[in-house]
Amino acid sequence: MKPINLNQPYLSTRQSAKVLQVSLGTVQKMVELGELTAWKTRGGHRRILTSSLNQQLRRRKVGMQQRAKHHQHIALGVFKRQENLDEMQKAIQGWVIPFELIHSLDSLEGLMQAVSHYPDVIYLDSLIPPIEQLHLIHYLSKNIQTRRIPLLVDEAFVQLHPGVLEMAKENGVHLKPQTSDTEALTQELNALPEKTNVMTYSASGDKQPFKQLEKLFIEAVNTVFE
Repeated sequence: MKPINLNQPYLSTRQSAKVLQVSLGTVQKMVELGELTAWKTRGGHRRILTSSLNQQLRRRKVGMQQRAKHHQHIALGVFKRQENLDEMQKAIQGWVIPFELIHSLDSLEGLMQAVSHYPDVIYLDSLIPPIEQLHLIHYLSKNIQTRRIPLLVDEAFVQLHPGVLEMAKENGVHLKPQTSDTEALTQELNALPEKTNVMTYSASGDKQPFKQLEKLFIEAVNTVFE
């Protein structure tokens, strides 16, 4: 495969996806939200400014460093229903360790936010359709920037699909960085301990589900820094 030249002024959508280690759909969403600068050729092909890709990579690294310095914690929640998100936002305000909750009601947007913000923990709502959960777990555990982020998944889903734990392990072991531009970020991520990134919670039968989640969120954050 021909290496990507980051010295050229622009890259294709596919090349940009490889640089950022995200899907084509995520790159397109980032362009729509203004996180990447792009234009279309006369033939209708999208071109991404390389400088905006480099800025995205630098923002990730700086964000990680600043949060580690100030002991700030960010949680990403991917939900199916607005009411579930509202309940989580209300509950998280009373937790002992404060978390800033970034959220999404769309799986593709959730993937983009995970790559952009590099949260300390990712929570997948139990009502997300199984095929979407499999998709999320696969890409989050395969991506060089997100594979070590603890991922909270409904235990009933894992029992129905026990292969997701092995999938997460295999993705983390075989993944290799693809561009020299991500070298500094990759070194920091690779310094973290090798751990299975999938943790489970019970979505039913618990009278205080958010108390259980509070403990798991704290445990997830602590596993990263052990």
